[in-house]
Amino acid sequence: MRNSYVVAYDISDDKRLRKVFQTMRSYGDHLQYSVFECQLTARDLARLRGDLAKIIHHDEDQVLFVDLGPAEGRGERVITALGKAYSPIDSPCIVVDGLP
Repeated sequence: MRNSYVVAYDISDDKRLRKVFQTMRSYGDHLQYSVFECQLTARDLARLRGDLAKIIHHDEDQVLFVDLGPAEGRGERVITALGKAYSPIDSPCIVVDGLP
């Protein structure tokens, strides 16, 4: 069974960034700068994580895996990280009223 993942990365070195990009191209679809969508089995995910783990510097770089659930549908969102830990940002909602 395949799950859909959004994989986003923040790599601090250009050489490693290029290597991560090239690796990701073989696993999924490039959506935008440093963001891919991948349809992965559990084995594919483990292989991808292993491939990326060999490239990144775990104390400087971050790769986020957002599990969107089964490729056939949607499940609960789960975010895991490789490298720097993921920490959700609790940002206040700001409403700007353009009326005089």
